[in-house]
Amino acid sequence: MTPSSTRFRAVIFDLDGVITDTARYHYLAWKRLADGIGAPFDEAFNEELKGVDRMGSLELILARAPRVHGADEKLALADAKNEHYRRLIATMTPGDLLPGALRALEQVRAAGLKTGLASVSKNAFTVLDRLGIRARFDYVVDAATVRNSKPDPEIFLRAADALGVAPGDCLGVEDAAAGVASIKAAGMFAVGVGDAQVLRQADVVIPSLERFDLFAY
Repeated sequence: MTPSSTRFRAVIFDLDGVITDTARYHYLAWKRLADGIGAPFDEAFNEELKGVDRMGSLELILARAPRVHGADEKLALADAKNEHYRRLIATMTPGDLLPGALRALEQVRAAGLKTGLASVSKNAFTVLDRLGIRARFDYVVDAATVRNSKPDPEIFLRAADALGVAPGDCLGVEDAAAGVASIKAAGMFAVGVGDAQVLRQADVVIPSLERFDLFAY
């Protein structure tokens, strides 16, 4: 393999914490909800929600609440959280792309590889539009159709299948331990973005997409 070639045929990115930082908006929205039902919530606990879908995150928060909530209440709480989150992300612009994100997408495209997005966020399409990068992806998994949340490999396998690329020919990029586990369970090469101690299952860990180099893996 030469310095200008790669063994991969597709790169599948996570969104939150990799391409943009919507984590702060999720934190604010979840904290508002948790405060309203008397559930302890801080930034440390918020880390446990990374890579977990909306209802899964809600269940973790409700487990700390002083009373049990019924099914209808849970749906109402999830909707309220989502509405607040959507108001927050409506202020996003292309300036909210994380350092190195655009260059990484351009490098993948220039190499002739397919690009996919595997985010559990049901607002991923809105965020991509606000960032101005939706057209840079060949396929975006609709989180609303995914039955099993990360660390289950479903979402990454769905992306690979839609791109027409075998999982073993895909590189996945994630910032959460559950996401990295999902990539590895799918049989893909995993690049972790963040703390190497947290992302131990990753094949390679980089601090941000500023250090992403498709031809080094």
